[in-house]
Amino acid sequence: MVEAENQPVEIEEVLGNRLRLKILRILSQLKELNVSEIARKSGASYRIVKEHLKILEEAGILQHKKFGRIHLYRLDENSIKARAVKALVDAWETIEKR
Repeated sequence: MVEAENQPVEIEEVLGNRLRLKILRILSQLKELNVSEIARKSGASYRIVKEHLKILEEAGILQHKKFGRIHLYRLDENSIKARAVKALVDAWETIEKR
């Protein structure tokens, strides 16, 4: 697991999980969603999705905004890691459409 913010994290640790990859793919396509929407689209429980979102945020790939009780998550546009993930997802989608 990711131990603390700004700590070096191995790519396998972050991207080596099917649900985290699915979450990244969803957010890459749909830009910004709340936890419930991500859970519904991924087919995972709210609690499990929340845990994986925390890992991705601590790894510097996601950011979130809070509006009352609603947490909206998106790829961190200022993060080189997030831009690399977006490029990978976009390239994969392009290849699959061929």
